[in-house]
Amino acid sequence: MTVSKKETIENTIPAWLTMLLAAACGIIVANLYYAQPLVGLISASIGLSSSGAGLIVTITQIGYVIGLLFIVPLGDLVENRRLVFVALLLTAAALVVAAVAKNALFFLSASLLIGLGSVATQVLVPFASYLASESSRGRVVGNVMSGLLLGIMLSRPLSSLVADLLSWHAIFALSAAAVVVLALLLLKVLPTRNPTANTTYGALLASMWYLLRTTPILRRRAAYHACVFATFSLFWTTVPLLLSSSDYHFSQKAIALYALVGVAGAVAAPMSGRIADRGWTRPATGVALVTVIVSVLLCLIFQTSSTLGIAVLVLAAILLDAGVSANLVLGQRAIFSLGPEIRSRLNGLFMAMFFFGGAIGSAVGGWAFASGGWSRALWIGAAFPILAFLYFFTEKNSRTHA
Repeated sequence: MTVSKKETIENTIPAWLTMLLAAACGIIVANLYYAQPLVGLISASIGLSSSGAGLIVTITQIGYVIGLLFIVPLGDLVENRRLVFVALLLTAAALVVAAVAKNALFFLSASLLIGLGSVATQVLVPFASYLASESSRGRVVGNVMSGLLLGIMLSRPLSSLVADLLSWHAIFALSAAAVVVLALLLLKVLPTRNPTANTTYGALLASMWYLLRTTPILRRRAAYHACVFATFSLFWTTVPLLLSSSDYHFSQKAIALYALVGVAGAVAAPMSGRIADRGWTRPATGVALVTVIVSVLLCLIFQTSSTLGIAVLVLAAILLDAGVSANLVLGQRAIFSLGPEIRSRLNGLFMAMFFFGGAIGSAVGGWAFASGGWSRALWIGAAFPILAFLYFFTEKNSRTHA
């Protein structure tokens, strides 16, 4: 089956394919986050200092940003199914290297390539939007993104449990095997999609700057999500360090159980897609930004290792993940409402900008926690969504909210 622009108007994506794409996105994107709750274990094993532990997550996110800028745009130029297959093979090879790495250079190099190959998710998400009708696009994107977000959220408890039962190396080896199986499955069952763009790779990349300059909705939605994703990355990079400290004494299994509560926030993704389909993107965006702010403020107010303090951390994790999930789907729904012939490039730019924000959050979070503890990390984490909320008020007389 070949996907054309005409077919996307007449048909919508079958339910089984939506589920497959959601599961695939979850499996792939999880590779970006397996190391997040293990930064203490991995940094000690490969010889990184506590202040440099944030690099373990940051380097992976930088690789992802590079892939978003230089690989994802190929979705507008080359056959999508084979592009996904090659990217997944690269990811699997890098995961094998990470699994056997014994020093920082090899592990961080593998981390960069893991991020680079994992951009296959951002070829699959626009692929789903091509198959969806205009009236159902928000719902379809929301459902696929819920799979991606579940992958992000489940990756942390899964890697913690595997590390507790086996070792931190094992999660990368197991994921490598899963990615190879997934690559073969997608190659077999995905429909063929040959883009209609008649251009060169160089011209395609050059056009991205023009798209950035002339698409205000892209700049605005990317700014919102860069800020909330910086807070998300900062929180989930530093909270395992807090919980494993002498004040809390959490084991890797306990940290895994804590990380699992964030999964509840994924329900916001499909709900947000449906809200966007009804034209309520702007008020929903305000609610999402406020939710992220509240999640961090709760942690700032209740800084205690008591039962109350732990309950607040649980509530904060759910609110944070829900706010970030909702804002992501709202942003992608708005961007995917633009021209289908430029959708991969717009999505690549959008994801690259907000993942750059995430990389900043991870790096700053590791430094802030090492130099000033949990409080300093939280104050920095609160600043990002507050800036986004202030920028949100400039949207009042704008038509950039779609």
